[in-house]
Amino acid sequence: MATIEDFGQFETAWCPGCGNHSILKALKKALAHSGLEPQDILMVSGIGQAAKTPHYLLCNAFNGLHGRSLPAASGAKLANPRLKVIVESGDGCHYGEGGNHFLAALRRNLDITIIVHDNQVYGLTKGQASPTSMEGFKTKAQPDGVWSHPFNPLAVAISLHAGFVARGFSGEIDHLAELIQQGLAHRGLALIDVLQPCVSFNKVNTFKWYKDRAYKLGPEHDPTDWARAMQLSFEFGQRIPIGLLYKNDRPAFDDHFDVLRNGPLADQPVDKAALREVMMSFA
Repeated sequence: MATIEDFGQFETAWCPGCGNHSILKALKKALAHSGLEPQDILMVSGIGQAAKTPHYLLCNAFNGLHGRSLPAASGAKLANPRLKVIVESGDGCHYGEGGNHFLAALRRNLDITIIVHDNQVYGLTKGQASPTSMEGFKTKAQPDGVWSHPFNPLAVAISLHAGFVARGFSGEIDHLAELIQQGLAHRGLALIDVLQPCVSFNKVNTFKWYKDRAYKLGPEHDPTDWARAMQLSFEFGQRIPIGLLYKNDRPAFDDHFDVLRNGPLADQPVDKAALREVMMSFA
């Protein structure tokens, strides 16, 4: 069985103190504890600091366009269902440029795991506001503050009955690793939104800011309670819940098609009727 060391150790281009370092540690721990081998995993990302994560792992990787990681991940999973497909990018990549793909992925419930590094700012392009930036947040591009209401990814995912919806915090590595491990084990789409400080461009949502507000959901929370999960998804400010907010046993997208149960499409003879059925479902 693979160990944490089997997933490699690389010099990164991230700033010292960036939350991405902790997320990478948590991911490696989750992969090792899930019994996965590097060759079993496909990491797909878009563009951004978070999207560099596959560069720092020994595994199969695909680095796509900004906001376009989910279509590539979907195609890879349908072509080879044996792969454990993990999609990893930032809040701008997934919720901004990739917003429409994010909604489509939630609806389809394909068996993939989405990890979003949510630092409420565009770190790669030097600090513009992102879809999750809080109202009033000032940047060089928005010197008078952001006055668009922030996007709430958890509320959107829960409202669409996504199969697994969680929030983690890069300051809680073991807790985050456990959430990722649970997401990897879930049959269907798993979303893990991760709060993380950007030490260079976000001087508001700092490590201390998150640490003072984040609290772990306890065993009293029932993640199958949709209404309660929706309430928790709007709790963001003085207190921020982290943990598994919502889950269900909705069938995964790929479970609806016999052709996808017979192994990778590349290993099968072409069945035009079955292939057309799958492709038409994307309409």
